[in-house]
Formats: sequence, structure tokens, C-alpha cells
Amino acid sequence: DYVGSLTLDEDLMDAAGMIANEKVQIVNANNGERIETYLIKGQRGSGVCCLNGPAARKGLVGDIVIVISYGILPIEEAKKYVPIVVYPKAGNKL
Repeated sequence: DYVGSLTLDEDLMDAAGMIANEKVQIVNANNGERIETYLIKGQRGSGVCCLNGPAARKGLVGDIVIVISYGILPIEEAKKYVPIVVYPKAGNKL
């Protein structure tokens, strides 16, 4: 009965400017699945990127996923905004 979530290494969350409980979209590059869920802090330095609950049915261990976070900004601020993009190395390490 768990509602689902994404557990993500706290190092990756910090690098991307993400916070616990933030709503995110997950795009699975291996199977095309897209889901919306929320973040749970994973152990720092662990490389964890784990779909939990029903979300876990949308991917397999080893799948490549893209984690997307959106924000709402005033139009003038949005024009100047530069998104943060993080490309982890093998094992989801920075």
C-alpha cells in the first residue's frame, strides 16, 4: 500500500539543488516510462537511486533514469534562469 517515491543519494540531491519531499518527474530511458513522485533522502555517497512502492514497477535495476524538477518563476526571472544539470559517473557518483 506504499504510495511510492524515489530514494536518491543526498550528494546528488545537493548537486541538483533538490530537497526531500520535492515533487519530481522520473523518465526511464530504457523503457519510456514517465512517473511523478517525490524525493526521499538516500544515504550520502551511496549512489542510491531507487524507485519505491508502485513506482518500482516502472523500472529495473540498472535502467538509466532522468530525474526532473520543475519550478514556477516570474517571467523576467524565468528568462534569466539557468537550469542545474547533473551527469553522474558510474555508480551514480559525482
